[in-house]
Amino acid sequence: MVDKCAWLGFVAAVLAFLYVPIAILVMYSFNASRALSWPMSGLTLDWYRKLAQNEQLLEAIGNSFYVATSATALTLIIGVPAAIVLDQLDFPGKSVFRKLILLPIALPGIITGISMLTLFRLVGFNLSLETVIIGHATALLAVVVTQVYARLQRLPNTYGEASADLGANGLQTFFLVTLPNIKSAVIGAGLLSFTLSFDEIPVTFFLTGRDNTLPMYIWSTMRRGITPEINAVGALIVLFSAILVITSVSLLRDKSTAR
Repeated sequence: MVDKCAWLGFVAAVLAFLYVPIAILVMYSFNASRALSWPMSGLTLDWYRKLAQNEQLLEAIGNSFYVATSATALTLIIGVPAAIVLDQLDFPGKSVFRKLILLPIALPGIITGISMLTLFRLVGFNLSLETVIIGHATALLAVVVTQVYARLQRLPNTYGEASADLGANGLQTFFLVTLPNIKSAVIGAGLLSFTLSFDEIPVTFFLTGRDNTLPMYIWSTMRRGITPEINAVGALIVLFSAILVITSVSLLRDKSTAR
């Protein structure tokens, strides 16, 4: 009984460590005063109304969604076929190739940003949101490849062989057999890539042009101190993330139940 209580206390402490700061952020987004003091001086929605009227913030949010969505799509388009190649083909330097794919995410974001900036300068690319997308996709490619490859390793080879015996070609086998069996890994990798891209700062700092993303906007604003507007932005991001996770889990559960 004592051991059980100790473990429950430990779990509660870990959960508090993870979620109490988030709860405080959400709570103070409704604080009537700009001062971060306790007790709160009252409740208000004024900070959310001000966010809705902040054109620079709304533009930054739109840019972040554009960058994260495009970078996620690019990583999936490149990463899923790369994982399949690693799983099904043997070629010289395969082990080296697997390690090199992991390198961008293992490197500090500053190094990735500087290296990509040097490359774009050499080829004459002007910095823009598109260069940020390429930089994010490069850094996050390892997320998709590793997750999808790990799922493919658990997929029996007999599925593909049976599909070929029934007369299916490579594309038919991929869309009708392989993809349905790895969709959970693809969705998980996509969600993780979207989240990491949405709040990424180091690579964005070096590769962005005149357009701001939401993390860059928040970073520049916080140089003047934490304000209730920042707390309100954080609360909206927490809400969006929770909806995204719950939706993805529900979709996966419904599909698995239907199957």
